[in-house]
Amino acid sequence: MKNPKLSRRDFVNGCALSMVAGSSISPLEAVAQDLLDPAALPADYYPPTKTGLRGSHEGSFEAAHEARDGKSWTAVDTGDRVYDLVVVGGGLSGLSAAHFYRKQVGPDAKILIIDNHDDFGGHAKRNEFWHDGRMHLVNGGTLNVEAPSQYSTVSAGLLWDIGVDRTRYFEKNQKMWSRYSDMGLKGSMFFDKETFGEDKLVVGYGDLPIGDFIKNAPLSDEVKLDAIRLYEEKKDYLPGLNAAEKRRTLTRMSYRDYIVNIVECHEDVVQLFDSSLLGIFVTGMDAVPAIYCQEMGYPGFAGLNLDEISPNQLAHEPGGQHGRENTERAQSGDPDMYFPDGNATIARLLVRSLIPDAVPGGSMEDVVSARVDYSMLDHDDNNVRIRLNSTVIDVAHENDQQVETKYVLGGSAYSVKSKAVVMACWNSVIPHICREVPDMQREALLYGAKSPLVYTGVLVSNWQPWVDAGISRVTAPGGYHPSIGLQPSLEMGEYQTARDPAEPIVVRMSCYFTEPGLSRREQHRVGRNRMLTTPFSTFEHHIRDQLSRVLGPTGFDDERDILGITVNRWPHGYTYSYNPLFDPEEWAFTTTPDRPAIVGRQRIGRIAIANADAAASPHTDAAISEAYRAVTELIESA
Repeated sequence: MKNPKLSRRDFVNGCALSMVAGSSISPLEAVAQDLLDPAALPADYYPPTKTGLRGSHEGSFEAAHEARDGKSWTAVDTGDRVYDLVVVGGGLSGLSAAHFYRKQVGPDAKILIIDNHDDFGGHAKRNEFWHDGRMHLVNGGTLNVEAPSQYSTVSAGLLWDIGVDRTRYFEKNQKMWSRYSDMGLKGSMFFDKETFGEDKLVVGYGDLPIGDFIKNAPLSDEVKLDAIRLYEEKKDYLPGLNAAEKRRTLTRMSYRDYIVNIVECHEDVVQLFDSSLLGIFVTGMDAVPAIYCQEMGYPGFAGLNLDEISPNQLAHEPGGQHGRENTERAQSGDPDMYFPDGNATIARLLVRSLIPDAVPGGSMEDVVSARVDYSMLDHDDNNVRIRLNSTVIDVAHENDQQVETKYVLGGSAYSVKSKAVVMACWNSVIPHICREVPDMQREALLYGAKSPLVYTGVLVSNWQPWVDAGISRVTAPGGYHPSIGLQPSLEMGEYQTARDPAEPIVVRMSCYFTEPGLSRREQHRVGRNRMLTTPFSTFEHHIRDQLSRVLGPTGFDDERDILGITVNRWPHGYTYSYNPLFDPEEWAFTTTPDRPAIVGRQRIGRIAIANADAAASPHTDAAISEAYRAVTELIESA
């Protein structure tokens, strides 16, 4: 019987594994000695279970920074076939690009996805904790499918293609948040002594009338009265202006300036709101337009007599604008979907559709508990391959028919060839690794500054202290982590969030690096640098300190109760969306083609650009829709 045909990679790996098995050489040492294919992964490779400092982890960005700073490498051809498509970036946009390309070209299309992280998904990362044989999940990054019934035809179609069934999801998870309120648990605000003079937990934030809540806060009488007045007074603070003039005025001032200078509240009133939109804009209220807060229902506008904006006035854009394809459904729809590991579930479903052998199972539910076989991601027999731990450093046309992509893996540079490339990485990276970008397009790609943010998961042995405190979530306006809360109460197949307070649960904590007083883009740049110099020990200190101060009085002991910590830092987090305080108003409110996102995403020969940045929208449907556009551009131009 003849041996089956072996690829060069299979032959090298087979020989090397035989050699390594009888020696004390580790797989990583074997890679360094060229005994193993550099893209091969150890048998126990499983990044979701890693704890400590994750997100943009060590090893994922250093080569990119070196390329930015001018370092060059001599690349060796991998000997791979010529691919139909190379995708730079294995996040939701990159995985979606591979999905759409196969759908339009056919299942035999040869695709290579290259990603700098040790896991696929980009920002849609999964954190897995294990305790006493039970798995506990939390999102390590992208977390919501926002109002999915309002998704565009393209984005909603992809979710359906990979098995996301909204009806089935909501049948099981309609009590995702109400289960805690049914137990009598409420929102709360923690006032810390460094900011407010004393540590005090006040229960009822977001649940009680402002007067009932604010009376227990450690604030001066003047601040309390001003806060109540802001909520309850129905006064026209912009007399003499018509509705259109009022909107223009609110567009050009921050909510902080509106509260302090127009409503004339004590500046400490702003502290009550300053952290409430960090999860959306990653700035305090000094950089959030007042008109945004008016539209989102914040207090202080009841007497201005401003009608709601008609859906017909809003452009069809991803995220907050999505659904404008059909104005009848634009302002209504089902709630947000949240999977136990956030949108990592979508990434895993996409990988299952592209490489079925890598992700066992066949449903939206069972993918949550499935264990990915990472060794199958970059197998030579696959039509679609995902190559991790590989930072692309150069993308250039060899001729009119072919593109060469160079990447660094394990300190060495390699190259592959393809008929086309989709750049599904960050806009700010593209000019540094694609020298063919024209100057005007380069400037547009570099315009936005992605926002730095941190998502932390803390596995605790039980959540009885939360029950005893009567809370399920904490807003901490002066705290290092201004947002703290219990994991949503979810059920997906075999996976279920703890229902018994005596059982372990994951606590979600978020922190943001802002620099009040600067423009939004400058705040993000300064904050990113601070984040990258912050060690895990600093995050851990604040995690333990805050949880102890909030929950210590009801029995929490950090040494006893904390079972695991994963800090996901994202120095380049949310896509930059235009802000009328710092950018032209038409960029924020219209689809004008001179927006940097539109100028920057133009195709360069056989190189197309797809990512959420290309839509100037930090939302999952943006990543999907831009992938579809990029793939369609390549196919139509071929």
